[in-house]
Amino acid sequence: MPHTFSVDSPELAAVAAPLADGPPKLPFDRLHISDQHSAPLWRQLLNQLTEMVEAGELLPGTSLPPERDLAQSLGVSRVTVKRCYDELRREGMLAGRGRAGSVLQAQVPRVQPALGRLKGFSEEMRELGLTASTRLELRELTSNRSIASIFSRPSSAPFLYLTRVREGDSVPMTRELAWYDLTLAPVLADWDGHGSAYTWLRERAGLTLARAEQTVEAISSSPAEMAAFGYSEPQPCLLFKRRTYTAQGQLAEYVEGTFRGDAYVYRMELSV
Repeated sequence: MPHTFSVDSPELAAVAAPLADGPPKLPFDRLHISDQHSAPLWRQLLNQLTEMVEAGELLPGTSLPPERDLAQSLGVSRVTVKRCYDELRREGMLAGRGRAGSVLQAQVPRVQPALGRLKGFSEEMRELGLTASTRLELRELTSNRSIASIFSRPSSAPFLYLTRVREGDSVPMTRELAWYDLTLAPVLADWDGHGSAYTWLRERAGLTLARAEQTVEAISSSPAEMAAFGYSEPQPCLLFKRRTYTAQGQLAEYVEGTFRGDAYVYRMELSV
């Protein structure tokens, strides 16, 4: 027998209340799933919510009903609703949790950059047809013994340290921790941390970047990365560690960048 969801409970009515005085009313009362359908119940629910998002009926920032309340109204197990919500999160459509439940976010673009050439985030986004922007979390001039050893500098050597969230079309794509050698490029002390570091190194410091050494590993997002990407729970990410050198072989930059796993698919061309 098919189950039909209606916004009769006080908890679910509260979700729709903010829009009750004007159109459009949240369309949760049109959700319906049937055990007579060939598709699993969670897939039916997922398809209907996705269609509502694509049709503009559910907008970014909208709170979906809590799992327990929606399951009770549909007459299904909470596991069914949780499976649906988990899939929405995996597809980058849900982020965080609002007062009334999980919150819809703008669709995360799926990008497929090619590996094999040194380029900055701004250039990469431009090649992919996206507009790059930066949200600066921290900027400081500092000394760090561990970082100094990476650069083969004395422990008291000065560095510019940045923590930045890099965005493509206003969607957070990566969170990076970056250190720059102020002994090599003292002009970077005047850089505000926005835009391209490579442009500053080239145009202001007169340095030509020639190559980089980079490693990639799979990680689970940290609390700081969850906050940056809008995750409500840890998600798979890619951690890139890069050392960038000048044409004279001097290490100019060390970066640890965490890239969200739901947005990136990297391409590599292999020859035989």
